[in-house]
Amino acid sequence: MFDKFHEECGVVGVIGIEEAAKFAYLCLYALQHRGQEGAGIVSFSSHEIISEKGKGLVSEIFSSEDLEKFKGNIAIGHNRYSTKGAFDLENVQPLVADINLCQLALAHNGNIVNIDKLKKEFVEDGSIFTSTSDSEIILHLMARFGKNNNFIESLIKSLKCVKGAYSFVVMTANQLIGARDPMGFRPLVLGRLKSGYVLVSETVALDLIEAEFVREIDPGEVVVIDNSGIKSLFPFEKTAQKLCIFEYIYFARPDSLIFGNYVYNVRKKLGVELAKQRFIDADIVIPVPDSGIVATLGYSEESKIPIEMALIRNHYVGRTFIEPSQSIRHFGVKLKLNTVKDLIKGKRVIVIDDSIVRGTTSRKIIKMLKGDGAKEVHMLISAPPICFPCFYGIDTPTRNELIAATHTLEEIRRYITADSLNYLSIEGLLKCAGNNSYCTACFSGNYPVI
Repeated sequence: MFDKFHEECGVVGVIGIEEAAKFAYLCLYALQHRGQEGAGIVSFSSHEIISEKGKGLVSEIFSSEDLEKFKGNIAIGHNRYSTKGAFDLENVQPLVADINLCQLALAHNGNIVNIDKLKKEFVEDGSIFTSTSDSEIILHLMARFGKNNNFIESLIKSLKCVKGAYSFVVMTANQLIGARDPMGFRPLVLGRLKSGYVLVSETVALDLIEAEFVREIDPGEVVVIDNSGIKSLFPFEKTAQKLCIFEYIYFARPDSLIFGNYVYNVRKKLGVELAKQRFIDADIVIPVPDSGIVATLGYSEESKIPIEMALIRNHYVGRTFIEPSQSIRHFGVKLKLNTVKDLIKGKRVIVIDDSIVRGTTSRKIIKMLKGDGAKEVHMLISAPPICFPCFYGIDTPTRNELIAATHTLEEIRRYITADSLNYLSIEGLLKCAGNNSYCTACFSGNYPVI
């Protein structure tokens, strides 16, 4: 229904805190925006693994009875949006295994790009995979390397075999490990709560459980947390950082601290820069909620054009099971958005959104605004045109489904029926983010890992 890049996943690890699984559960609530297909929690108690996983939202999966069965002071959790592997229950993480080293569980945010080659090799050697998730390859690699190495050495050797984007949390009965790929595509942060520690994808999860933010895990860092404290390892060859720029544009919550910046501040700068680059004489500027709101605030502040919340989002849509026949297909966007007609009637309107993927939702929004009385509708995007798919943990359409990859700016404008259409430049985007240490492959096609 909503024409957006889909989120990746959210991970959490908790150690040294009584009822650790309940804190992991709260963190998954705060990270729900990163994945809504399924969730899971695994804890260790007296060397016994306790696991609960399911499809749907966190609130739909875990009952109070489920949470009471979790024991122990160590747990990990995962919110899933499938980017590699079918959406089946066996692909919901954390994954649990009993290998020759020990019992372990792992959760992964990202995407391993050389999975097909690695998996083919293991299958030809007789290995059996229980899921289609790319994350499972780490378990097979650890089983292979574990014959002659300790647990941490086997994990590091395994990570050195994979290419792509990852932030892992891995758990044994008495250790919590966090690992971030050498380029740092995906975020991972460390927090402290009472006598324990927390690893999470975003700082908003720390805020919810009132944990102290310590720092971000560095690209290429492996942190090992146990009863003796924290040990930090840097086992990978140093390389240029390629942080995912889309965390700022859309994925992360505005109240998160990501890659050294608050997402809110970066998004507001995107709107300011958009006003400098693409000023349009209009009566009002309105955001596409929710991800377009902060950029629109910046645009309004810089352009002096008043902001109005003329598009109202229904946050309680869920799923509709009405068949989308031709006669009612156009109602799709109206389930999610509606206009305040009095604010737009007879007005020249600027609409700001964070991205256009296929263009279908933008087209419906503009037609709705014009149908409800807007005199003109100008579309501005607080990011460059998306011309290439992402292979690093984001569920994106194929290149021929990306409208900017196959159509000119004027063709897109005509398709979405806007009076004008403009995007923020890549240079403007990087200026707002603060440096050039970002992956912009979805805009430029320059893939740092293939």
